[in-house]
Amino acid sequence: MDTPLNTVAVIGLGTMGTGIAEVLARAGREVIGIDISEAAGAQAVAAIESSTARAVRREQLTEDERRDALARVRTFTDLQAAADADLVIEVAPESYEIKQQIIRELDGVVRPETIIATGTNALSVTRLAAESQRPERVLGLHFFNPAPAMKLVEVVSSVLTAPAAVASVTDLAYALGKEPVAVGDRPGFIADGLLFGYLNQAAAMYEAKYASREDIDAAMRLGCGLPMGPLALLDLIGVDTARTVLDAMYSESHDRLHAPAPILKQLSEAGLTGRKAGRGFYTYDEAAAPGGSVVVPDALTPPEGGRQGGGRTVRSVGVAGSGTMASGIAEVFAKAGYDVVLAARSEEKAQKAKSRIAKSLSRSVDKGRMTAETAAKTLDRIVPAGTYDAFADVDLALEAVAEDLEIKQQLFAAFDKVCKPGAILATTTSSLPVVACARATSRPGDVIGMHFFNPAPAMKLVEVVRTVLTDDDVHATVRQVCATIKKHPVDCGDRAGFIVNALLFPYLNNAIKMVQEHYATLDDIDAAMKLGGGYPMGPFELLDVVGLDVSLAIEKVLHREFRDPGLAPAPLLEHLVAAGCLGRKTGRGFREYARR
Repeated sequence: MDTPLNTVAVIGLGTMGTGIAEVLARAGREVIGIDISEAAGAQAVAAIESSTARAVRREQLTEDERRDALARVRTFTDLQAAADADLVIEVAPESYEIKQQIIRELDGVVRPETIIATGTNALSVTRLAAESQRPERVLGLHFFNPAPAMKLVEVVSSVLTAPAAVASVTDLAYALGKEPVAVGDRPGFIADGLLFGYLNQAAAMYEAKYASREDIDAAMRLGCGLPMGPLALLDLIGVDTARTVLDAMYSESHDRLHAPAPILKQLSEAGLTGRKAGRGFYTYDEAAAPGGSVVVPDALTPPEGGRQGGGRTVRSVGVAGSGTMASGIAEVFAKAGYDVVLAARSEEKAQKAKSRIAKSLSRSVDKGRMTAETAAKTLDRIVPAGTYDAFADVDLALEAVAEDLEIKQQLFAAFDKVCKPGAILATTTSSLPVVACARATSRPGDVIGMHFFNPAPAMKLVEVVRTVLTDDDVHATVRQVCATIKKHPVDCGDRAGFIVNALLFPYLNNAIKMVQEHYATLDDIDAAMKLGGGYPMGPFELLDVVGLDVSLAIEKVLHREFRDPGLAPAPLLEHLVAAGCLGRKTGRGFREYARR
């Protein structure tokens, strides 16, 4: 039975080391803070004093508890101070040379039973453990920033680690109020292993000038509910740190998705490493607070009020389809005051779709979001129709039918015959080429993509997809319409996945590969991304909600478009779809669900 880890040495008192020291002290552990710089030690103590004072003001801590916690923190500049520690956590810079030297020196300082934990998120724990004379007592302990707030801790075992050491550290993590997940030794572990591939793809997307930094970040915040956009997050993490992590991941995986985007090297070598440097993908106000989060305008900032330009007049809208997305979009336009024709393949289907809107509006009334009178007026603006001939006078015709190119092309050919000259023709496709719909008409300049997200009334994002044939005034009009219906438009070109799906689905696919390779469990991966990445849902929760068949179809489109082996759908996903396990809608996907 291992002894309790009551005295803990933290080596490296930067932001992460200081945060870990605070967590330990507040949980009743004696903390020995060690840094080669006396100033860093003093700064760490001051930071803990400030943080715990805030906790008292917020009534998260009493004044007595704060005083006791501060008394438990002592700082030193010599590794010899770790002699009495039961556990040593090193959070030195991400360098094999530095970390290996620390571990070798600790062998001559600490007791034989002391556990040595590395806080690396990019380097091999096994390679570091091999530097010690007692590799069975070396493991990884990866906290997330800011350590006092983030619940996730990854406990990383190498092939050399003793189970008793893992158990002791896991017990400590629970005692600190954290959620530990057990993982094996590979660069990035779970959370960063999934996160950094996604961040790298976002950087590459920006570098290719496919979309602006603001639009990429807004798309992922509004389309996926993420707390930060990927480029803003890279600036927070540090562009140089991200490059180091990706280099380590690529050296093991040889997956092109992990090969650092060249812009990461360019920014790093120019010293534009993010918030800490005052400039990275964005420029920050260093006068307000060095290393702070306040973004200031620079040469790349879009003009105030967005892009200006003349457009066409849109007073009436035709929505084609009778499913959830079609009825949701019709509701959005009607709420904004547009006259809406909701057309389906039969009058009955169109009436059912209008009934669905009536129920949705009724729920809004019940929740106090709108008055009964407003709901009634909104519903009155929607006219159901059993034929697309009803689109003869609409200014904007928008389809939300099945994600099948042949069906959509037939529909656009019908729009072409029915709709008046100058009407804008839009598709809500999430994965098919918009230009293929445009070519089904005699007026491809009038065709554009408007990708709404489900549920359309609640989700703020619309991806505005311009083809090489789309007229300028069509693009300007659709952006203005998005503002009128209180949606946030982001511009992107006509390529598979647009912004959101092109970044989201490779991340989901990589999560499936982790399970397929028995690296981690579904529950641990979902927990890691929710607790460590701030994601509203774990990847497997999301896959089961989206539908495994839909996810597979999007993965295939991405793989076909970009021809990157790393984008090939995970075989486990293909097997589940072949078995009819499609997620919540069938009662079984990655997990099983109770049938309603």
